[in-house]
Formats: sequence, C-alpha cells, structure tokens
Amino acid sequence: MFLPPMLPVAHSHPFDDERYIFEPLIDGHRLLLSMENGIVRLYTRHGHDITSRYPELHPVPITDNSDVVLDGEVYCIDPATGRIDPDGMLDRFSLTKPMSIREASVGNPVRYSVFDILRYRGRDVRMLALSERKKLLGEVLEGNRCISPAIEVEYSGMALFEALRRNGVRGIVAKRRTSAYVGRRDDSWLKIRDYDYAVVQIAGYRKNQFGWLVRHRDRIAGLLEHGVPSAHKNAFLGVCSKLSTHEDRDFVYVEPAIQARVRHQLWTRDGLLRKPEFVEFVV
Repeated sequence: MFLPPMLPVAHSHPFDDERYIFEPLIDGHRLLLSMENGIVRLYTRHGHDITSRYPELHPVPITDNSDVVLDGEVYCIDPATGRIDPDGMLDRFSLTKPMSIREASVGNPVRYSVFDILRYRGRDVRMLALSERKKLLGEVLEGNRCISPAIEVEYSGMALFEALRRNGVRGIVAKRRTSAYVGRRDDSWLKIRDYDYAVVQIAGYRKNQFGWLVRHRDRIAGLLEHGVPSAHKNAFLGVCSKLSTHEDRDFVYVEPAIQARVRHQLWTRDGLLRKPEFVEFVV
C-alpha cells in the first residue's frame, strides 16, 4: 500500500525548541515500506514500486509480523570510512539485474532508517501526533542489521547539527511534536541543510533546456540548473554571445569570464558539485 509522503520545507538555520523533535538529514533516498499479510512492498516518494531493488529489507522486524506502513530513508555505508555514501546509494539504486542486486545486498546491504509509522494492524495512524506515532514505532519496530529506528533528539537541534557535521552528516530535520502526517509538503517539518559554498566559472550553457556548465579550479565541476532567477538568466544571455567560443550538439561553450557563487552538498567521488544551487554572481 502506497501512501503519499509528508515532505519538509527548507529552513535556513538550526535552532533549539522544546516543541520539536530533531533527526539527521540522511543522504540516501526516501522509502516507504508496506507489509500486508506478510508481503512486503517498497515505494519511492513518487509511488514507484522498487520492491525488487532491496531484498535485504524484506524481513521486516515488526512485532507479531503485523501489517504496517513505515516511512524512512534508505542509504549506503562506505565500508572504507564507515560513513554514509551518497555515491554508493546512487550506484546501488541503478542496479537492475537480479544477480547484481543479490550480490550487493549481501556484500554491502543498504540501511533503512525508519522515522515514522503510518499504518499498524489495519489502523491509519497518520492523524496521531508525531510524538504518539514515535512512541508506537518504538514499541513495534524491533530492528535488525538493516532496519532500525531513526536517531532523534528533543529540543537540542543546534547540538545535533554540530555533532552530525563533525561526522560527515550535513543537516537535520526539525519536526513539530504535535504534527499529524499529511501527504504533502508542510512547514510542520523543516529541512535544515549544512551547505558548502564555492565560486565557479560559467564555461557553457545547454541548448535544449536551461543549465550552465561550470568550472572549478580549472576543471569541469558539473551543471548548474537550480536557483537561478529569471533576471540573472536574462543577464547572462545578454552577454554570452560575445563570449562564445564553439559548440557541439548539446552545449554552447563560452570563455569562463563570468563567476558565480553556488551552494552544494559536498562533492561526488568524481569531483563534481553535488546538487549545486545558484547564490549570486561574483563581480
């Protein structure tokens, strides 16, 4: 059974507040787990059935093997560092061949951090307060090697934010203790990400849809697609024809004379900006 997920609203900074529960913001992907009559189904946040992708999650450690719908984040651990591995998660999600999936599930199984319970024993519990749902989750989720309750703290969002930063986790989610679970984006949940910042040079632009090809320290660092206001796009278009050098099927390349400040989520293992967002032009 798929139920639409509740999504957080972006917030600029960590804070302390006794009205909130704070959890780590994990770099994996959202996963809803449904078990009915012993049959497990796994869904992305958009409702796509990906049950076959993670066989290691199919033994669900729920009391009495009861019907349940859980919400959480699935992620990979880098065996070399013991830290969350966003690139490894992308690699794992891209596997489609059953043998490759089986080997990965044994060699480096994913982890599922469960932060909410939506149904239990046929009862819809989404309208209960978050604190009550958390209590129920703690009572019925027994946990195993791959599935466990999410870490949570009360009041001390700033301390959790700093502790996670020191351990390579770059953000938190703040959730109102009294919040019901609504299947849409809602400001009862706040996402507070710890961004890195970089100054890049615009080296080209995509022809068929918006995207600036950017450089950092004399190498291509990715594609900047998000956060650019219309006025800034138009300002760039007004000067790019004078800077163009050559083009291919997908891009027009320009002299890297225009600089921009971006915020991003660390770097990929290939040295690219992870999910860069425009902040401002640098003059």
